[in-house]
Amino acid sequence: MQSVELQQRLCAEPFSLLGVHKAGPFTRIRTWLPGALEVNVVTLDTNEILGRMRREGNSALFELELAADWPACLYKLDILTSNGRYERIDPYQFQQQAYHAVHFVDQDPQNLYQQLGAQLISLDEGLPAPVSGTRFAVYAPNARAVSVIGDFNWWDESAHPMQKTSLGYWVLFVPGLTAGQRYKYALKDSHGNALPHKADPIGFQAEQYPSHASVIYNHQQYQWQDSAWRQRDGENPYQRPMSIYEVHLGSWRRKFTEQGSEYLSYRELVKTLLPYVKDMGYTHLEILPVSEYPFDGSWGYQPVGLFAPTSRFGDPDDFKYFVDQCHQSGLGVIIDWVPAHFPEDGHGLARFDGTHVYEYADPRKGWHPDWNSCIYDFGKDEVRQFLVASALYWLDKFHIDGLRVDAVASMLYLDYSRNEGEWIPNVDGGNHNYEAISLLRWMNQEAYRRFPNIMTIAEESTSFAKVSRPVYEDGLGFGFKWNMGWMHDSLHYIAKDPAYRSYHHNELTFSMVYAYDENFILPLSHDEVVHGKGSLLRKMPGDEWQQAANLRCYAAFMFGHPGKKLNFMGNEFGQSAEWNHDASLQWHLLEYDKHKGIQALYRSLNHIYCRYPALYECDHQSHGFEWIDHHNAEQSILAFVRKSVDARQKVYVICNFTPVPRSEFRIGVLDKGQYQVLLNTDESQYWGSDFTQQKQYQAEEQAWHDKPYSLALELPPLATLYLIYEQDS
Repeated sequence: MQSVELQQRLCAEPFSLLGVHKAGPFTRIRTWLPGALEVNVVTLDTNEILGRMRREGNSALFELELAADWPACLYKLDILTSNGRYERIDPYQFQQQAYHAVHFVDQDPQNLYQQLGAQLISLDEGLPAPVSGTRFAVYAPNARAVSVIGDFNWWDESAHPMQKTSLGYWVLFVPGLTAGQRYKYALKDSHGNALPHKADPIGFQAEQYPSHASVIYNHQQYQWQDSAWRQRDGENPYQRPMSIYEVHLGSWRRKFTEQGSEYLSYRELVKTLLPYVKDMGYTHLEILPVSEYPFDGSWGYQPVGLFAPTSRFGDPDDFKYFVDQCHQSGLGVIIDWVPAHFPEDGHGLARFDGTHVYEYADPRKGWHPDWNSCIYDFGKDEVRQFLVASALYWLDKFHIDGLRVDAVASMLYLDYSRNEGEWIPNVDGGNHNYEAISLLRWMNQEAYRRFPNIMTIAEESTSFAKVSRPVYEDGLGFGFKWNMGWMHDSLHYIAKDPAYRSYHHNELTFSMVYAYDENFILPLSHDEVVHGKGSLLRKMPGDEWQQAANLRCYAAFMFGHPGKKLNFMGNEFGQSAEWNHDASLQWHLLEYDKHKGIQALYRSLNHIYCRYPALYECDHQSHGFEWIDHHNAEQSILAFVRKSVDARQKVYVICNFTPVPRSEFRIGVLDKGQYQVLLNTDESQYWGSDFTQQKQYQAEEQAWHDKPYSLALELPPLATLYLIYEQDS
């Protein structure tokens, strides 16, 4: 009997032992039921008792012999245990139905999340009556044995062994399992050694610590109400306004209970976050990773569940409701997606079946020195499908509008953060990871082909060419790229005391040299307000008033500069402290006029930006921008004009980056006529000095800056002015 038990526990082919089998003059039904005292076989449709099963010795193996010509039918098992009697339909009578999980799974990335994982299905083809349950399928090509465990079998590794297929997937259909039931996979490596229980790599719902269990989930139960949003077409995202509010859901705002500070749920965020974002005038929300992750301190950038929204804030239906309500409010939703690496947590992907299933085996490619994490094997077909399937899954099942792909540079370069001798060159002796490049191109092609209205965004910090150019132009295929150069240079400039800014003037102007090489987004992200960098407000030099004025001047410069916009939460009201993922933003600061003023400015900037096409229509076209004066380093003043597609609307942006006001400051303009002040960051409503109250200017026929006309401006200290000229129709 010990040999039978050993065979059962290590068996890769349970269907060869269990279920219904012809055996000479008999039909034999076998089942493995640990803890059972007595087992009867009962027909499923008529409840006829076919017979009592015989236990084989002292093992958990039970057997019933029937006549060879027994007319096969579906059956269930009536089981007596020390805790009482219960019934279950034997899963091992559904071999072909279990195998269906891997039919054509390698032919389309979407098949992975449509067929693998825990799929709720109802079997009826060729059966006298439908049988509902859950079909499990998991990839573990080098395991000796895999079983599905959960509350339904008391987490017993021997209760539900799975069948190995020729493709390396393990499958089993378990009748009666419904949404909400927890499960994991118990695996043994090729030597028969038990591995840590694994969460489902394609699990759709997950529990938090300590179980980290996967949860069976029904994707069909949520009823979407965002059809109007989804059916819009014909919009060119490059000629539309895009002002993104980047949010960490766990620390935007907290609620206080008897247990202390707690997260807001997805549904509570609908009631608080959405109205705020709409009022502030943002067009999109970007959420730090929501793919399930074990460690709060990773902010989601060490995910283990690329198909499960984190349960910290609710279940997948709650997250769908959050996205649905965003769409009904007119907000697009972007999520950060992390295909570069994953953590070593025991329940995750690392050495999944005892071998390097998902990660490169050689640590010179498979281990990330910056984040102490595993790097996906981008050259392995199954891993490539897994990652592309994850990207498509969020766009498909959760109606996500955009994927911001994290750490793209770390994927592109084999020597990223590595010293000489710590990396393996490619076949040509270079440092480009051809496998990762190929994967990113494939992902972008699939995403845009299947979901034309979405966008993909690369966080890429190097000069790698054509990141946001189509694959057919030899690009990576992203829709947009973060402009890390602009961010670095402009922040370095604005942190300088105004007395020294004249020596760094080119740090503000250099971005226009390459502004149209890519489809850029200007980011002031979470990475700029952590790890000792201080808040955006605290980067600014000077006394309290000057800090606020510098921030207002810089924010308006950003909104005037070509490129879509992204700001991390807290920037918009001048958060004083560095961002802390374990605490709420400092909302109490809005009790003070300074922070109210900064918030009012960001609200005005968003609404002005969205209202005037000159500020967004030609973000990625050079004819929409023209320098007026970029040589005035001595006074640290910049002036340029933004134009609409038809050039009938022009917005002039003039930035004074010193605390010295300038009267009768002359700039050249292109047209004769009236110029209205659209924005003045020095107004008292923004906590400014109200240096000037002038609301309009008349162009004079005096050439200046090589332009035929000019304006004599009252230029406030540490301030940005927007002036608008609109040609009569």
